[in-house]
Amino acid sequence: MSDVRVTVQRDSEREERVVTTGTTAADLFQGERSVVAARVAGELKDLAYEVADGDAVEPVEITSEDGLNILRHSTAHVMAQAVQELFPEAKLGIGPPIKDGFYYDFDVETPFHPDDLKRIEKKMQEIQKRGQKFARRVVADDAAREELADEPYKLELIGLKGSAADAAEGASAEVGAGELTIYDNLDAKTGELCWKDLCRGPHLPSTRAIPAFKLMRSAAAYWRGSEKNKQLQRIYGTAWPTKDELKAHLEFLAEAEKRDHRKLGSELDLFSVPEDIGSGLAVFHPKGGIIRRVMEDYSRRRHEESGYEFVYTPHATKGKLFEKSGHLDWYADGMYPPMQLDEGVDYYLKPMNCPMHNLIFDARGRSYRELPLRLFEFGTVYRYEKSGVVHGLTRARGFTQDDAHIYCTKEQMADELDATLTFVLDLLRDYGLTDFYLELSTKDPEKFVGSDEAWEEATETLRKVAEKQGLPLVPDPGGAAFYGPKISVQTKDAIGRTWQMSTVQLDFNLPERFDLEYTSADGSKQRPVMIHRALFGSIERFFAVLLEHYAGAFPAWLAPVQATGIPIGDAHVPYLQEFAAEAKAKGLRIEVDSSSDRMQKKIRNAQKAKVPFMIIAGDEDVANGAVSFRYRDGSQKNGIPRAEAIAEILDVVERRVQV
Repeated sequence: MSDVRVTVQRDSEREERVVTTGTTAADLFQGERSVVAARVAGELKDLAYEVADGDAVEPVEITSEDGLNILRHSTAHVMAQAVQELFPEAKLGIGPPIKDGFYYDFDVETPFHPDDLKRIEKKMQEIQKRGQKFARRVVADDAAREELADEPYKLELIGLKGSAADAAEGASAEVGAGELTIYDNLDAKTGELCWKDLCRGPHLPSTRAIPAFKLMRSAAAYWRGSEKNKQLQRIYGTAWPTKDELKAHLEFLAEAEKRDHRKLGSELDLFSVPEDIGSGLAVFHPKGGIIRRVMEDYSRRRHEESGYEFVYTPHATKGKLFEKSGHLDWYADGMYPPMQLDEGVDYYLKPMNCPMHNLIFDARGRSYRELPLRLFEFGTVYRYEKSGVVHGLTRARGFTQDDAHIYCTKEQMADELDATLTFVLDLLRDYGLTDFYLELSTKDPEKFVGSDEAWEEATETLRKVAEKQGLPLVPDPGGAAFYGPKISVQTKDAIGRTWQMSTVQLDFNLPERFDLEYTSADGSKQRPVMIHRALFGSIERFFAVLLEHYAGAFPAWLAPVQATGIPIGDAHVPYLQEFAAEAKAKGLRIEVDSSSDRMQKKIRNAQKAKVPFMIIAGDEDVANGAVSFRYRDGSQKNGIPRAEAIAEILDVVERRVQV
């Protein structure tokens, strides 16, 4: 044996150690049960890795992002082993970790049933208790093909090493780049092989190191995410460092399910997605229409106050417009197929409004005195999303953007961006969202137009504008659209989920492609800078976010019905109808429940409909020209004069607060 010198790195602390040959990462962190892997020279390694002279070794805790991914990927392997023990004919697809969990794809003759998931989970628990060891071994490509001859999908993955694997959904978790490895699950006592899988790793030391997991659901999924490939069966699961964290996550999911906008949309009669119209194409019912109209009206008023001018553009256009803008080069997969009109001319449903706004700018000569010119549109666009990703209102095929394009001089650019971002954040706060951070998306080196210099200038300008807001700024390398960098406003909802909201994009490129010009003060022709800005992103998606944020209990200013009149008896209906007429004259939305239901049933109905105010009236109220308030939280206030009651509702509505 000889000495091996290593450095153990923990955050900013460094510890030099001298160990002997054959020392593993597990030996370095012996007794530290929270350490599940090591990072050596930036690469993740199993704890069984034997350290080499000069290595800098960093522990990977199970609670870190990498540690959670390793835990979940290892659990996916246990699930796949359980599936093949119960269903020997099942062929393996891929099984990567994902946010909060993992999945594995299988080729089976019959789709999995919920009872199958219970059996699989029970078998996983047995495997977990056996404490099987995850053992890594390097194999040559031909040897791997021979070993996995009965696994056709694994054979396909062997040919996808490197960049092709990175591009294929989940494939990089299996093969990555460089050498191929297989992980064997070995019996803890005998060392015999129990199961194996093609995988780049790393993994936990043993199945016993998996603290808590649960299988969630199964679904169909195309192999490698392509509709051209065979449809497999995907099982989703979740795994956590402790049973308490698993329990908290399941409680969170239960709360999220209660708030699901699709469920609430049906229960509250707000919208639907009729099969007769098509996937991803929603219709708004009267109550949902009220909420949407109020959202739009308030946004329209705020935009007008801030100097925006409203424009309108058609839903379809000749394909040459999107050739000119570059969308057909970079965005064709997300567009609906063309329609052949006018003797073979291609027309497209528009996926974006910006090319048409450029034509409005270019419809006549522009002077520097007109800039900044802020064009705004509630513009409906159409994007052909794959059927597997369409999701209610949050991922739709037809939706309306609150789209603005601002044309300004370079000298105005920084101030205009600053004012735009402040406007966006203030308006989001008006709708009740308050917890924000910003994301700066920079150039994708494989997908961009324009010069590197223009991109650098645009990116640095956006960075400075974002930093002025005093909010956390998170980098998103390569996440920009092809025409310019962007700031995305990310917000957390009432249960802590993050949603991308508004985007502000700086664009030097489309003005160039459209040859946009304005006349400067010295009479020369200059190119304007273009700012793309969507506040809601889409009205439909923002509607869904607010619906889930408020769990359907919208603040009174947005609620489709702001108050429901509930008579104690039939004799009190006319009195409440008079009250409702007075309230409606003040602009309030109020209904009177004159049905034959008993009063308590009417109260329950109003509670289920999540109405902010219930206005109750009986003999004493009628005699005194008053009403009783019952609030959404169940509290009550009696004997309020009618005028005061209306004034209170109006005050809550005008202040846009929750009750």
